[in-house]
This record gives sequence, C-alpha cells and structure tokens, in this order.
Amino acid sequence: MKKSKRQFSHKSFLSILLFLAFISQLQAQNQTIMPLWKTIPDEIKATDYTEKESISDGKVQSTSQVTIPTLSIFLPKETKPNQTAVIILPGGGYTHLAIDKEGTKVALWLNSLGITAFVLKYRLPNDLIMKNKNIGPLQDAQEAVRYVRNNAAKWNLDSSKIGIMGFSAGGHLAATLSTHYDDKVYDSNPKVSARPDFSLLIYPVISMQNDITHKGSQINLLGNNPSQDLIDSFSNEKKITAQTPPTFLVHATDDTVVLPENSIIYYLGLKKNGIAAELHLYEKGGHGFGLGVNDTSKFWTKHCEEWLKMHHYL
Repeated sequence: MKKSKRQFSHKSFLSILLFLAFISQLQAQNQTIMPLWKTIPDEIKATDYTEKESISDGKVQSTSQVTIPTLSIFLPKETKPNQTAVIILPGGGYTHLAIDKEGTKVALWLNSLGITAFVLKYRLPNDLIMKNKNIGPLQDAQEAVRYVRNNAAKWNLDSSKIGIMGFSAGGHLAATLSTHYDDKVYDSNPKVSARPDFSLLIYPVISMQNDITHKGSQINLLGNNPSQDLIDSFSNEKKITAQTPPTFLVHATDDTVVLPENSIIYYLGLKKNGIAAELHLYEKGGHGFGLGVNDTSKFWTKHCEEWLKMHHYL
C-alpha cells in the first residue's frame, strides 16, 4: 500500500512539473490566445469536421481543418516595444497551417525586435464549413487587421504601423489582403480599415495563373475548374494599385514548389505603380525555409530587419 502511494505521489509530482513547465513556456513567450470572431460570417456547422493538430516534442507543429479562427498574441518581453505590430499568416497550401515554423517561431523573432506579433490561425477553404470558400480566409485576414487596429491602444500600438506577413500560401493570403482589403466580404465596421500598412511576403504564392501558380493552392482555394474571371480575381499581381502597401519579398531561385516568378511579377507590379518594394532572390534555399536554415536564404531576417528600420517600423 505504501509503495502504491509513493508511485501515485511521484506521478502527481511529474504531472505538476510538466504543467508548470507548460505555463512557464507560455509566460516566457508572453502569449495569449483569443477567438477572432463573436459570430463567424457565412459559417456552416459541420459536426464531423473538427480541427486536427500535429504535435511533436510537446508543441503543435501544424494544424488543419480549422473551424474557429484565433489570434495568438505575442508581446515583446525583453525588448522595449516599438508600437509596430505584425500579423503572421502561416503557409501550408491552403490545406494546413505550419503554425510553429511559420507562426510561433516567427513571432518570437519579431518580439526580439520589439514588434508585437499576432499569429492568425485562419480557416482553410472548404465547402463543408463556409458558404463561399474563396473568401473565407480573406474574411479572417481582414478581421484580424481590423481587430488589431481597433484595439491598438490596448497594446500600446500605433494604428498606422500594422503590417501583414505571410509564408507560401499564407503569402498568397497576405497579398490578397494587401490588394483586396476594401472588398466587402462580410458585414464589417467601415470606419476601421483592413489595409495593412506594409507587407512581408516570404516565398509567397502570388498568382493563380496556370503557368506559374502553386497548383495545390489554386485547387484548394478556387476549386478544380475555376473560371478565368475567378483566376484573375485572385491573381494578386493583377490587382496592384497605387494604394497597395509597401512590400518586402523573399524567394529562392531554386524553389520548385512555388516558382520565384510569383515574387518577381508582384515586385514588378509594385514598381510599375510606384510602390516602395524590395525583392531578395537567393540562389539557394528551396521552399519552406522559415526563418532560414541553409545557404544564403538564412540571412533574409537581417535584410528584413534593415528594411523595417528604413521604413521607421523599428
């Protein structure tokens, strides 16, 4: 009997330690998670459609089948905040979200620069849970910007220093937001703009045109046989205007998943419209390098930091 009590106490002690370690990790990250919507627009209830998380080493690496969009808020702790905010859109081909590599880790890097970071867990396009899957992710992206801008004082942010950052398919959503921020895709407060003040696009899908698009992203967002009008509407290089936000772009020449032509045509469109833009094309890096791991692409974060300084966001 005594042995059983000792075993129980040991297990309980380990459980408490693990719980405290988890809380400590959240506190270290200074992270808060909140739902994006009170009422999700155009929602279809599907009881058998539930979120699926991929967990490794005690952390959520990716997630899919998102039904409840959330904002994870990361406040700078060690570095003095500079009143700039960045909303991060992880990639994943519009089928899943690389929430750790292209979300949490990026937020912590931005925190080290004094930037308040928000990771958006957005809904992925699916006819089972939304009336129009083409605009579901855009609804979430627009609302994220409006929410952060409307509550800027709460986090001591400058409402004119709110940027968007997207990776891969998340880059497509960020570019869509940057060129479709005025589209009326849900019943919103017209007094609060959804326009990002700047865009950071990392190996982004930009175009839905068949010759250069990422086919998986195109099919997941637009369907198997989209009309040319629909393709044109979500080919963001065609939607650039003089009001499109200043943009920093990163791509690798040897990216065979999302062709670098995506970033090139967006950069040229920005240049044509007189929009401040900077494009870094690295010889090596492939696709999905996150904060940078190998070859010259590992230096993009330093280049991004310098660009943010030049535009007075740091």
